[in-house]
Amino acid sequence: ADGYYQYQMDECVYSTSDYSDMVYLRSLSFNKDVDVQFNSTVGKFVGLTEFGVKQAEYLKKNQALVQGMKASVDTACRPNAQILDSSVRDKA
Repeated sequence: ADGYYQYQMDECVYSTSDYSDMVYLRSLSFNKDVDVQFNSTVGKFVGLTEFGVKQAEYLKKNQALVQGMKASVDTACRPNAQILDSSVRDKA
Protein backbone atom coordinates (compact mmCIF):
# COMPACT_ATOMS: atom_id res chain seq x y z
CA ALA A 1 0.00 0.00 0.00
CA ASP A 2 1.18 3.47 -0.81
CA GLY A 3 1.26 6.12 1.88
CA TYR A 4 2.73 6.72 5.28
CA TYR A 5 2.34 4.85 8.54
CA GLN A 6 2.54 6.72 11.84
CA TYR A 7 1.78 5.19 15.21
CA GLN A 8 2.28 5.44 18.95
CA MET A 9 2.88 2.54 21.30
CA ASP A 10 2.48 2.79 25.07
CA GLU A 11 3.92 0.04 27.26
CA CYS A 12 4.13 -0.74 30.95
CA VAL A 13 7.11 -2.99 31.58
CA TYR A 14 7.79 -4.77 34.88
CA SER A 15 9.01 -8.07 36.24
CA THR A 16 8.33 -7.97 39.99
CA SER A 17 5.01 -8.64 41.71
CA ASP A 18 5.27 -5.44 43.77
CA TYR A 19 5.72 -3.33 40.58
CA SER A 20 8.78 -1.60 42.05
CA ASP A 21 10.63 -1.89 38.75
CA MET A 22 7.74 -0.69 36.57
CA VAL A 23 8.63 1.59 33.65
CA TYR A 24 6.28 3.46 31.35
CA LEU A 25 7.44 3.72 27.73
CA ARG A 26 5.92 5.66 24.85
CA SER A 27 7.35 5.20 21.38
CA LEU A 28 6.43 7.44 18.44
CA SER A 29 7.11 5.81 15.09
CA PHE A 30 6.90 6.72 11.43
CA ASN A 31 7.11 4.09 8.67
CA LYS A 32 8.31 1.40 11.12
CA ASP A 33 11.16 3.55 12.49
CA VAL A 34 10.95 4.63 16.13
CA ASP A 35 11.70 8.37 16.08
CA VAL A 36 11.12 9.34 19.71
CA GLN A 37 10.80 7.44 22.94
CA PHE A 38 9.76 8.52 26.42
CA ASN A 39 11.02 6.43 29.34
CA SER A 40 9.60 7.22 32.79
CA THR A 41 12.84 6.13 34.47
CA VAL A 42 14.89 8.56 32.37
CA GLY A 43 12.11 11.14 32.66
CA LYS A 44 12.48 12.72 29.24
CA PHE A 45 11.91 12.29 25.53
CA VAL A 46 14.85 10.92 23.56
CA GLY A 47 15.20 11.28 19.80
CA LEU A 48 16.41 8.17 18.01
CA THR A 49 16.52 9.57 14.47
CA GLU A 50 17.45 12.97 13.06
CA PHE A 51 13.77 13.91 12.86
CA GLY A 52 13.16 12.38 16.30
CA VAL A 53 15.83 14.55 17.91
CA LYS A 54 13.92 17.63 16.70
CA GLN A 55 10.63 16.20 17.96
CA ALA A 56 12.17 15.35 21.35
CA GLU A 57 13.52 18.88 21.76
CA TYR A 58 10.07 20.28 21.02
CA LEU A 59 8.28 17.87 23.38
CA LYS A 60 10.76 18.49 26.23
CA LYS A 61 9.70 22.15 26.31
CA ASN A 62 6.19 21.17 27.43
CA GLN A 63 6.85 20.49 31.12
CA ALA A 64 3.20 19.71 31.86
CA LEU A 65 3.37 16.93 29.26
CA VAL A 66 6.66 15.60 30.66
CA GLN A 67 5.29 15.57 34.24
CA GLY A 68 2.13 13.81 33.09
CA MET A 69 4.16 11.19 31.25
CA LYS A 70 6.31 10.57 34.34
CA ALA A 71 3.14 10.14 36.41
CA SER A 72 1.77 7.54 33.98
CA VAL A 73 3.50 4.79 35.96
CA ASP A 74 1.22 5.58 38.92
CA THR A 75 -1.89 6.76 37.05
CA ALA A 76 -2.09 4.16 34.29
CA CYS A 77 0.44 1.36 34.63
CA ARG A 78 0.13 0.23 38.25
CA PRO A 79 -3.67 0.37 38.51
CA ASN A 80 -4.13 -1.57 35.26
CA ALA A 81 -1.41 -4.07 36.11
CA GLN A 82 -3.05 -4.75 39.48
CA ILE A 83 -6.41 -5.41 37.83
CA LEU A 84 -4.98 -7.58 35.08
CA ASP A 85 -2.59 -9.48 37.32
CA SER A 86 -5.29 -10.26 39.87
CA SER A 87 -7.61 -11.60 37.18
CA VAL A 88 -4.84 -13.86 35.87
CA ARG A 89 -3.92 -15.08 39.36
CA ASP A 90 -7.57 -15.78 40.17
CA LYS A 91 -7.83 -18.04 37.11
CA ALA A 92 -4.69 -20.05 37.89
